[in-house]
Amino acid sequence: MVADEAPAPVDAPPQAPPPGGALPAWVAAGLTFLSSGAVLVLEIVGLRLIAPYVGVTVQTSTAVIGFALAAIAAGAWLGGATADRTDPRRLLAPLLVAGGALVVAVLPLVRFTGSLLSGADAGGVLLLAAVAVVVPAALLSAVPPMVVKLQLASLDETGAVVGRLSGIGTLGGIAATFATGFVLVAILPSSVILVATGAVTVLTGLVVGVVLRRGGGPRTVPAGLLALVVVGGGLAAVAPTPCEEETAYHCARVVADPERPSGRVLMLDTLRHSYVDLADPTYLEFAYVRAIAAVTDAVFPAGEPVSALHVGGGGLTLPRYLAEVRPGTESLVVEVDPEVVAMDREQLGLETSPDLRVRVADGRVGLAEEPAGERDLVVGDAFGGLSVPWQLTTREALELVDRALAEDGVYAVNLIDHPPLSFVRAELATMREVFDHVVLLARAPVLAGEDGGNVIAVASQRPLPVEEIAAALGDQDLVWQVAEGEELARFVGDAGVLTDDFAPVDQLLNPYG
Repeated sequence: MVADEAPAPVDAPPQAPPPGGALPAWVAAGLTFLSSGAVLVLEIVGLRLIAPYVGVTVQTSTAVIGFALAAIAAGAWLGGATADRTDPRRLLAPLLVAGGALVVAVLPLVRFTGSLLSGADAGGVLLLAAVAVVVPAALLSAVPPMVVKLQLASLDETGAVVGRLSGIGTLGGIAATFATGFVLVAILPSSVILVATGAVTVLTGLVVGVVLRRGGGPRTVPAGLLALVVVGGGLAAVAPTPCEEETAYHCARVVADPERPSGRVLMLDTLRHSYVDLADPTYLEFAYVRAIAAVTDAVFPAGEPVSALHVGGGGLTLPRYLAEVRPGTESLVVEVDPEVVAMDREQLGLETSPDLRVRVADGRVGLAEEPAGERDLVVGDAFGGLSVPWQLTTREALELVDRALAEDGVYAVNLIDHPPLSFVRAELATMREVFDHVVLLARAPVLAGEDGGNVIAVASQRPLPVEEIAAALGDQDLVWQVAEGEELARFVGDAGVLTDDFAPVDQLLNPYG
């Protein structure tokens, strides 16, 4: 007797696509590209939105990037899980409309929240970063897994579909990153970029909703979401802005001094960066500028011209001062932000000449291209947010400063820090590695480690006239002291030297004194 043969295995039928069929391949690709790109636009512009309130540091960049990645992960996870339980055709259009509306709403939410902050502390950084990216990024990140679900007509195609759409989403993020960073921020305000991105996303969602409904799908865009679009756009129109000009690097504005009719203050993000008296270039409002002027008065013979390089321009207060009190002085100002230079010309009365030139370039690049041994004076006054850009603080950068200086030239740099003053100590340690003679000009509470604010570090390969500098500080109405020798060594302590390989400037700096 022959046993019955087992029935031949039957291949499982391919998994049917959702009712109504999968999306056309080009529509699926477009939705994935758009939603992923919008998230990256939001991430880049979000950092610029919060900068006027909390500055630009590694912490602010880290907070925005971290929250964006968390939102992407949460959105993708929840979007995929929801797509397994609900027809994605019901959710695609609402997600796009809601995500786009909230991209627009980020603008007023950040500005209203930022205007209520009392200080640029770590809590404020985290709060504004979360407001700027989390909810809209999570909603838009839920779109790609739902598109994938609609495209999976067969389990045999899972790898190809997921891989293709994942790659398209990544390309969307790359395209948005380069387009935003290299093009859009240079020609459009952040508000316009956000509103345009949100509007395109909302319109795409509405079109998708119409197309899916015509194909027999369910009604997909609740009326409440349309109200959200209108409310978000209305709030964006009335939100307060701290910017007079939004440059490629700063939120900038010029403010008149109510107590001095010819006085103007250049504000860059959260800082009162420069004070310019339109009628009197010898008037120096800020103490740190008077301290640098005191150094020039003490080091160089009165009234004699000098050759000066200024790394960081702002309102060009000191170059104008030198041109007035030392006729014939040749100053070259290296300023990274062309729009700040334009504001100097249009609102602060800047007139350049062969003796006062401005070059738009990064400070480190400008130092590297300086001829050797020609400058009597190099002034460092460049700030990215609340700190000196790290690439200008290192031993390698200071070696470029030393190379640019004549044998008896002097370097004076403006620094800001608060207790425990770790950054100032590290920068002084670095300067002592490169220069034979270094002194620190500061108020007594700062030298005691009890207070912070602006200090001026001065360095040279020749002995510095300490007594003359102290006297010149008094002449500038400054109650500052000069720390040198053993006193300076005690202040620096065991601080490490900053190098191009290791310069944790933002971590050392305490901007919240």
